[in-house]
Amino acid sequence: MGDAFAIPGTLDQLPELDGPRVRLRAPRRADAADVHAVYSDPQVLRYWSHGPWTDPAQADDWIARSWSGFAERAFLQWVIVRRDDDRVVGSTTLFGCVAQHRRCEIGYALGATHWRQGLAREALALALAQAFMVLGLHRVEADIDPRNRASLRLVEALGFRHEGTLRARYHVGGEIQDSAIYGLLAGERLDG
Repeated sequence: MGDAFAIPGTLDQLPELDGPRVRLRAPRRADAADVHAVYSDPQVLRYWSHGPWTDPAQADDWIARSWSGFAERAFLQWVIVRRDDDRVVGSTTLFGCVAQHRRCEIGYALGATHWRQGLAREALALALAQAFMVLGLHRVEADIDPRNRASLRLVEALGFRHEGTLRARYHVGGEIQDSAIYGLLAGERLDG
């Protein structure tokens, strides 16, 4: 994962980030069923770098790794919750961070019933604001299966630029997937 990055100040927990309709917050044990629902859906994981989860215990493990990742400052992993009821609808993560180069990758997943409502764009804009304005990152990258047109449109709307395609990068569920690499520099960032 590269060198852990230092989070400015003395934060004792993952910061909560509020948007008009969504909040990014640390996952809780009580979120396990909702997290599992997102990551076990074949439609959501269609273009992911691994197949859908098959065991509810995978959600518990994911939540525990989220906590340890923050404790080690290796990555920041939020759940995306609806502000009106605090239910998990997805997640977003800053990972693969290299402090020396002020760079991270961003990942995200959103439950299929919440697609095409602008919630992913709102959540990513919050995470990107944290990355650039609070963490002082210079670059954020996204790795997307080029067949995932909705995800490509999302990052492009946020100002990311396509920088190349890595051929046959992943082997998932018996098929080979390419990987489109997108980059966003601090000065190019849109406000979402």
